Amino acid sequence: MLNENIKTIRKSKGLSQEELALKLNVVRQTISKWEQGFSVPDADMLISISEVLEAPVSTLLGETVVETQTDDWRVISEKLEVINLQLARRKAVRQTAIHWFFILLCMVIVAIFLVLKKVNSPYLGWDYSQPETTVMGVLLHAFEWSFIRIAPLALVGAVAGVFWTRKKA
Repeated sequence: MLNENIKTIRKSKGLSQEELALKLNVVRQTISKWEQGFSVPDADMLISISEVLEAPVSTLLGETVVETQTDDWRVISEKLEVINLQLARRKAVRQTAIHWFFILLCMVIVAIFLVLKKVNSPYLGWDYSQPETTVMGVLLHAFEWSFIRIAPLALVGAVAGVFWTRKKA
């Protein structure tokens, strides 16, 4: 069991026999003999092996150690692939949402332009002698004045956004 455990833990740590031998100040053939069961390390060396492999001595002497699947590169790459697919989906959904936001913004700007053209500033003919009418007329005039100056820039930006966020074929 000791020989199998040393070999399994060494491999799970990504160490070669040569690398482990260098860390323990022994020759590679000594590591090979331990792993093949031809010899066993003494108590002091067993403690050194335990420290280098970061495993308790009881684990080295205990039951057979099974390699964990989480250290397998294939499993890690599969998990990374799933994460990449999820991120790509999120990016596509976000891009689609932004694209439709720009389309909706274009439609709202055009609709407000059409409504303002159709109503043709009716507040200009109001009687401004009453305070409620005056406040309402000023608010409508301020909205219309601001909209006419800002909306063309917003419309150009929204149209540009529609083209920048469209899906490439």
